[in-house]
Amino acid sequence: MAIRSTDSIDGLAFSGEAATAFSATPSEIECEVIGLFDQFRNSLLRYALSFGLSVHDGEEVTQEVFLALFQHLREGKSRHNLRAWIFRVAHNLALKQRQANQRLSGGRDSHEARAEKQPDLAPSPEERVLSRQRQQHLMAVLQALPERDRCCLGLRLEGLRYREIAPVLGMSLGAVSISLTRSLARLMRANER
Repeated sequence: MAIRSTDSIDGLAFSGEAATAFSATPSEIECEVIGLFDQFRNSLLRYALSFGLSVHDGEEVTQEVFLALFQHLREGKSRHNLRAWIFRVAHNLALKQRQANQRLSGGRDSHEARAEKQPDLAPSPEERVLSRQRQQHLMAVLQALPERDRCCLGLRLEGLRYREIAPVLGMSLGAVSISLTRSLARLMRANER
């Protein structure tokens, strides 16, 4: 069958799921996922980047989270506390991506490389040197924190409440509180020096 330049797929008839996939109006679940994507994509990307991932990998993790969310909702699974669920999936996917990156790169520490690449907008060279030293010191203190404490801190910075952080990291509410208190105290002490 020859295809003429005037032919289009608009006139083709699709059956079942294919027709639904090409329908002009998004389903209720699609609208919900799009809304959640708009609401959380920047926070999820920042959280993924806190694992030392590249922007590309962080965006991939973010997309995978929302694909998983779409499948989760389409299957009729729980809608209880979707924000915590989204961050839990992002946490797991970011860890997997970081491990894959480390296997490929031979385990080089990308956190240090990220700290060195961050732009510094201080006006004078002296202020730049002082700022860089301070930043490196704080990054070193942050890297010295146990991974669970870093993750707690990152989720709290993204606006999650203690009771949302706890299930994401598989911790008790008290453990989240202790972790955040300990982490913030260490960072404040390091900042005073």
